[in-house]
Amino acid sequence: MCGIVAYVGPRDAAPILLEGMQRLEYRGYDSAGLVVSNKGLKLRKVKGRVADLAKVVPARFKGGLGIGHTRWATHGVPSDENAHPHLSADQRIAVVHNGIIENAAELRAKLVADGVTFASDTDTEVLAHLIAAAADENETLEEAVRKTLKSVVGTYGIAVIDAERPGEVVVARNGSPIVLGIGEKEMFAASDVAALIRYTRQVVHLEDGELAVLKADGFHTFASDARETAKEPLTVDWDAGHYDTGGYEHYLLKEISEQPETITRTMSGRLDERFHVAHLGGLNMDARETRSFRRVKIIGCGSAYYSGQIGAQLIEELARIPADAEPASEFRYRNPVVDPDTLYVAISQSGETYDTLAAVQELKRKGGRVIGIVNAVGSAIAREVDGGIYLHAGPEVSVASTKAFTSTAIAFALLALHLGRVRDLSPADGRRIVEGLRRLPGQISDILTQGDKIAELAQKYAHHPSMMFVGRVRGYPVAREGAQKLKEISYVHAEAYPASELKHGPLALIGPDMPTVAIVPDDELLDKNLTTLGEIRARGGEVLMVGHREPEAKLADDVIVVPKNEIELDPILLTIPLQLLAYHAAVALGRDVDKPRNLAKSVTVE
Repeated sequence: MCGIVAYVGPRDAAPILLEGMQRLEYRGYDSAGLVVSNKGLKLRKVKGRVADLAKVVPARFKGGLGIGHTRWATHGVPSDENAHPHLSADQRIAVVHNGIIENAAELRAKLVADGVTFASDTDTEVLAHLIAAAADENETLEEAVRKTLKSVVGTYGIAVIDAERPGEVVVARNGSPIVLGIGEKEMFAASDVAALIRYTRQVVHLEDGELAVLKADGFHTFASDARETAKEPLTVDWDAGHYDTGGYEHYLLKEISEQPETITRTMSGRLDERFHVAHLGGLNMDARETRSFRRVKIIGCGSAYYSGQIGAQLIEELARIPADAEPASEFRYRNPVVDPDTLYVAISQSGETYDTLAAVQELKRKGGRVIGIVNAVGSAIAREVDGGIYLHAGPEVSVASTKAFTSTAIAFALLALHLGRVRDLSPADGRRIVEGLRRLPGQISDILTQGDKIAELAQKYAHHPSMMFVGRVRGYPVAREGAQKLKEISYVHAEAYPASELKHGPLALIGPDMPTVAIVPDDELLDKNLTTLGEIRARGGEVLMVGHREPEAKLADDVIVVPKNEIELDPILLTIPLQLLAYHAAVALGRDVDKPRNLAKSVTVE
């Protein structure tokens, strides 16, 4: 969840660490700190943002070796004391850490019994003291780190420096990402390539259980048993420009506005106009194997899970294969029956979502066939799965997912088309879906032109204490994603229900203080959805309808009309106005749009 940056080389580390930490602030932003090595360790850390940290770092904060961290609190409240880096009692060892040390209380008790005094409430400080104790036994830094990690239970991505070894950084990974960046006679490490992209595009991803020693002239990697491992660098396609706001007020608005281009990239080279199929060579499955699956199970967390619900419906409708979606955070704990006839699909924008990664690893252990839909090339899930689909949506910086959500839905449409054409989807229906996919970028552009109107509606509805979102069948996951967006960035309480479920309980909540956002596509359920609007209006509830046309009767107070596509693809278009509604509501309420409270972009802890 937090952000790690490390540097060793001829330049001053502090400006590099600060710049990298700013790019990682979407991973955690309740406190920040850095330490550089120059005749001892120089430390600065604060409760607050990286900008607050920069104010307390002197201009002459020299040193060519350093580590930095931006935090999302797990152990201990946000404070100066709990901010990373953490130092050993003798000020020799400095550590930054992402993840959770599950046996921290036990280790802490032993250290206290040995006379160690703790300066923070964090689990991380345990590591600093243990590594220092090992280093005092004439161990090298890498040996001290390796020895310490043998006693640790939990997840971690760490970077460690030693005041007595000013030319090296040791990093390690277990369940929390660490990426190495290879420069010209300088080396970098971070928890996300976003921190590295200004300085290098040559990266190496560590695997779980791997460690690395970084020096200015290179690196070497090894396993927890000290066995050397061989790593081949990857070239990252993204550049520093992808991480700028591009003139928009917020990253979120930029990423909403990029969706015509991002979904085009997701489809690029994958649609066959001649045979009306989708080419997905990355699945690593031939036609015979593809036909052998009898069920599809989709797992993801948050917005990824809701996109998986859209995907399950697409697969059932186009491929006629039973499909369903489930939160990965639940799936991994319930000892699922893993069926050899089931295709499992794991979704994660970052490719590092810990609950999803753990579910993938459990599926693989039990012999399940797993493919991934991820955005980050070379990420942990991408490396674990048997094959998959890269989104190519570009980096998504705002905590709330938008362009990755729609690109994931597009990926599912491609997968459903691929599975369907191998099975029973006719060429005519294949052509219909291909043509519908081709129309989507232009239609999303048309919806984006309604931004000013949606901003006015957001002003009207944002000050209600709570909102209801409803939809039927294809509209239900759209409603769930709409409620998710509103609550996570505006902090307005929002609930989503199937429209048919209102009369089974939630209708008791409807009244003048509970407006309803109703997803009403022009499909075979239109009349039933309009009946639901009448039930809401009869109880004094305001209705904001998102659909394909104005209702004939006065069934809605406000209407957002979106272009119509094929009924299977309409949920993608119906999502866009809800993204804009949430964004403008958050702006109207003065929220921190890109960094909502209590949340982080990449959830790499349980």
